[in-house]
Amino acid sequence: MTRRRTDAGPGGSNEKAGEDEAAAIRLHLDEVLSRREMTLTELSAQVGITIVNLSILKNGRARAIRFSTLARLCEVLECQPGELLSYQPGPPSHAEPGSDAWQDADLGEPIGLRE
Repeated sequence: MTRRRTDAGPGGSNEKAGEDEAAAIRLHLDEVLSRREMTLTELSAQVGITIVNLSILKNGRARAIRFSTLARLCEVLECQPGELLSYQPGPPSHAEPGSDAWQDADLGEPIGLRE
């Protein structure tokens, strides 16, 4: 079960908490593409992900990524997941998973391969 903090801001929105958590994970697609001398258009054609969705990943606006998408990116870019992703911790959380301050989350649809 996936959980999200309930420390909602004014108006009851939990959106900010989700943004903070997602911001801790960075995708280094730009750097890897540059080292491979590959364009976003070339990567899109080889991986099967739209340029728009790759741009969302590249610009750090994605909230989720499927493992199958990550695996395909690694395959095409000939890299390991650790070359694409890094974790940069933020300020400590005031609520622990499993506490009353957490609730079920609707995390939306992750970016994935076109079917």
